[in-house]
Amino acid sequence: MLISQQKLKENIAEYILYMYQMEDIIRAYKFDVEQIIENYAKPQLPDASFIGQYRSWLLNLIDEMKSSRAEKQGHIVSLSEIMAELNYLHNTLLNVTKDVKYTDVYERAVPFLDEFKEKSDKKQANHIEMAFQAMYMKLLLKLQKKEISAESEEAFDSMRIMLAYLSRGYHKMKAGDLDFLKN
Repeated sequence: MLISQQKLKENIAEYILYMYQMEDIIRAYKFDVEQIIENYAKPQLPDASFIGQYRSWLLNLIDEMKSSRAEKQGHIVSLSEIMAELNYLHNTLLNVTKDVKYTDVYERAVPFLDEFKEKSDKKQANHIEMAFQAMYMKLLLKLQKKEISAESEEAFDSMRIMLAYLSRGYHKMKAGDLDFLKN
């Protein structure tokens, strides 16, 4: 099973961050599938038998990026749809079911989300989008082996906890196991 399929099935937040990374990798390699496979995929694949499956997945992802007009920036439509579902769940937990645990987790993250939003170029983004942007930024900083301050770690941690709660709820919702009438 490809990493993307496993993450989609098990942890939607990790899936989104993985797909953000894959979109950037595809752009960095200028949509050259063979270069991506040779320089990025092969070192990570358990064995050569996965290359055909990975190539097919990459070609589909490239087609989706092109049809979504995400060649230079932005995200594929399927990610936007998932983000809309997550935002719907977020609003439902806050305003309809008034989920006390989620409200507490979210309220701890709000000051950091607002600060991150103020410093970003995405002023129109909602808090869910901002949390994913922040977590992706943290991933990039870690990959670059850059130091992250204690204050930033606190902010990232509050967003990570919020997204983890939302991710668990998302998978329950998709499985039909989330009862909005109970809290």
